[in-house]
Amino acid sequence: MDVRRRPLKVDDEVNKEKRPTSPTPKASDALPLPLYLTNAIFFTLFFSVAYYLLHRWREKIRNSTPLHVVTLSEIAAIVSLIASFIYLLGFFGIDFVQSFISRATPEAWDLEEDDSDIISRPPAPISITTLSSAQDEDVVQSVIDGSIPSYALESKLGDCRRAAAIRREALQKMTGRSLQGLPLDGFDYDSILGQCCEMPVGYVQIPVGIAGPLLLDGFEYSVPMATTEGCLVASTNRGCKAIYASGGAASMLLRDGMTRAPIVRFASAMRASELKFFLEDPNNFETLAVVFNRSSRFARLQHIQCSIAGKNLYIRFCCTTGDAMGMNMVSKGVQNVLDFLQNDFPDMDVIGISGNFCSDKKPAAVNWIEGRGKSVVCEATIKEEVVTKVLKTNVATLVELNTLKNLAGSAVAGALGGFNAHAANIVSAIFIATGQDPAQNVESSHCITMMEAINDGKDLHISVTMPSIEVIGH
Repeated sequence: MDVRRRPLKVDDEVNKEKRPTSPTPKASDALPLPLYLTNAIFFTLFFSVAYYLLHRWREKIRNSTPLHVVTLSEIAAIVSLIASFIYLLGFFGIDFVQSFISRATPEAWDLEEDDSDIISRPPAPISITTLSSAQDEDVVQSVIDGSIPSYALESKLGDCRRAAAIRREALQKMTGRSLQGLPLDGFDYDSILGQCCEMPVGYVQIPVGIAGPLLLDGFEYSVPMATTEGCLVASTNRGCKAIYASGGAASMLLRDGMTRAPIVRFASAMRASELKFFLEDPNNFETLAVVFNRSSRFARLQHIQCSIAGKNLYIRFCCTTGDAMGMNMVSKGVQNVLDFLQNDFPDMDVIGISGNFCSDKKPAAVNWIEGRGKSVVCEATIKEEVVTKVLKTNVATLVELNTLKNLAGSAVAGALGGFNAHAANIVSAIFIATGQDPAQNVESSHCITMMEAINDGKDLHISVTMPSIEVIGH
């Protein structure tokens, strides 16, 4: 049976729906009384005859009359008890079997017979996407056959939405899995062409909530948060409310610099050490900075840090990048410096533009200590009455919990930059809502939360220090 012809049977089903059909017969139609009255009668009968028989048998026991000696009325009661019991045993009998009877409709059996010829075959993929023409079907088959690469659909068709639909249909047929739950329409696929997310087949909807206003450095901010976690926006909003009611928070940018650390190799550790001393010599920094800064009008080299492992040298360049995230910018500057160094160190073998000493998208002590991106500290003083009314606790309890959980507990766990309650939750939600790179939540969530009782223990001083927030400025 041709898989591509199966969708045509939808028309048959539509025509079948249009034909007048008789109502499905119900078993309860055979009753002289409505179903609820029938159930009520059997309920009453069951409990009445049960009470009657128990009463009669109790009298026989008192009078020493044999139980097997029964009267005509007792025989009728026993028969009625058995009949009502059989009816009630089926949980209202007729109503219980109704669902089974309704399944045996002609349509249900026809459907089963119709599929009998493909039982021995693998299950055919369910076609969810409506293709516009037979030509699209041919393109889908070409993608499945491999004659048209999936990544080339946009360039060959000139229609990004059509390319996504065809890729989606080909994927469903190749995997035998439906993508019905993944939306296709309602998204501008032209906007991501050559920008992000190659070979799209749909998009994911994430709800965005707003926390705030957050009073920070005298300005009010609304904080967008994209998340599917319940209570995250609500708890963040409550924190914003506590800060606002206490006069706001203050922040300070401690350091701003993006890093990239290439790895180079020499024939000996001595030769690698010579380059290390050359790069760390203050007399050479100005020359290296001129070469580095040629990559961009925003990139400005700040310092160079080297670490050696045998004959391998890791060189960590740090530079300012303006409002940009700057990783591409700093990578270009690094390439300029490496090309320049080849003149004096021709035996230098560049293994990679990044040697993970940067360190990007990985928890690393170098980011926790030296910082990467924006290094920030924020503080606020929460008044005693706000702690009680808004946060529903007291200052002493919060200070103790922070010490035992966020500080001591994280130390026991061997945490790296995780001396906080759940900074990653808030950072990730804000990153997704504002178009940042969610993977950089790894180092951007490095945070230590400090709490201290002040003003004779009445008020709460709280601060967060985050040494490696990596964001694109706006």
